[in-house]
Amino acid sequence: MLRIPTLYSDLAASMDALRAGHEALDRSREIVIRALEDGQAHYGINTGFGVLATRSIDNSRLAELQQNILLSHACGVGEPVPAEITRLMLQLKIHALGLGQSGISRSTFEQLLAFERLGLTSWVPSRGSVGASGDLAPLAHLCLPLIGRGEVWNETETGKKDAAEAMRLLGIEPVRLKAKDGLALINGTQLMAAYGAFVLERALVLQREADILAAMSLEALQGSAAPFDPRIHRIRPHPGQENVAANIRKLLEKSEIMDSHRDCGRVQDPYCLRCVPQVHGASRDALAYATGVVEIEINSVTDNPLVFDNGDIISGGNFHGQPLALALDVAAIALAELASISERRTYLLLGGHDGLPELLMKDTGINSGFMIPQYTAAALVSENKVLCHPASVDSIPTSLGQEDHVSMGSISALKLFSVLRNVERVLAVEFLTAAQALDFRAPLKPGQGVWLAHQFLRGQISHADQDYEVRNDLDTCADILRRGELASQVEAQIGPLA
Repeated sequence: MLRIPTLYSDLAASMDALRAGHEALDRSREIVIRALEDGQAHYGINTGFGVLATRSIDNSRLAELQQNILLSHACGVGEPVPAEITRLMLQLKIHALGLGQSGISRSTFEQLLAFERLGLTSWVPSRGSVGASGDLAPLAHLCLPLIGRGEVWNETETGKKDAAEAMRLLGIEPVRLKAKDGLALINGTQLMAAYGAFVLERALVLQREADILAAMSLEALQGSAAPFDPRIHRIRPHPGQENVAANIRKLLEKSEIMDSHRDCGRVQDPYCLRCVPQVHGASRDALAYATGVVEIEINSVTDNPLVFDNGDIISGGNFHGQPLALALDVAAIALAELASISERRTYLLLGGHDGLPELLMKDTGINSGFMIPQYTAAALVSENKVLCHPASVDSIPTSLGQEDHVSMGSISALKLFSVLRNVERVLAVEFLTAAQALDFRAPLKPGQGVWLAHQFLRGQISHADQDYEVRNDLDTCADILRRGELASQVEAQIGPLA
């Protein structure tokens, strides 16, 4: 089974296994061949598609039918799907077809494997799917190059080039599609699933990094460790909440800063510090739900019709994107909340509390200090509020009413990706700001985990005594978070976080 935390290594093993044997594939293909001889109508095999399902197609034109479905459905628009997500789409499509209940021909399947092996990445417009019969338009663009049509990314992945020319240079001949092939290629949820898997793989690391940043801000603001007492969380035992509280306790171990103000008399901190377990934890639990849905989806057959070992060919609705649409909407909301509370901590860091200089710079007036990075975080948090409006509550009938309820899951997926990018940037602002604030607590040292995070960043970015062009440092912080380096550096010394 492909799992999110190990998705890419599992996919590599899956590709190797599929190259080694095609028993399930060949068995389902034999059933399709027999179906062509039984004189009955089989949807998409010897009939038209969608509202045209009642139109019978002569056997002599079945190859033309399958090519036409790719050509007619390749009508996507907009900026391209990122190349790395497109490669994931291809691998997930291969994995789904390789489960052996789609009836695709060996020659077409091997063409897919050749594209994956040689790194030929289709250029896929991102808009055009409503998540009805899955991701029809994006998958049509993904698979057009198999027949020598469409475009692929160029070698530097900065633009596109003609697929036929790219194939010629690699010595690949266009494949001739056979009965059922085109339909098997474009039916499925691989665009939604690829975006979901890609984002959630990052999110499972980012949620730990958000805990590290919260601990940095807590130390810099001389906040209380009392709200992370395990007894509090034991009597409201949401898994995410308990895990976050345990992480914060671990990160604060051996803190000289905490010891220095243990008897300061402060009763309560603002929610953005005190309620980190409850807020981060709720996001974790929501992301766990979304991860479970995506893991089921990437190990499922989402084609139509489906081919079963007893010879039945059954038309159903496994292509419908509703499970993913709901889950990806929830994931976007969960990620956005990590950014929302992070921005509040950044704001608090600038207020001149408990001995910190206002705007985290001593000579303000002539210097604006860290005032404006908070504006950036605020703008991104506000944008996320728009992006988090759920796409899954919408539906527009298509195919002359045959597809009268659609999921809009592709829109959920695209919005989720945008939210992720914004969250990484918001957390980058807190990273830079909390490190600046911690500098003013020297010579007192924070907890071991917080100290490691601070020292790691200070190895790449210096303390700021005057205004400078902040953008490059924010880029560095975002790249550190995006690559998971903050979590890996801290966990290498103090052990894994939950």
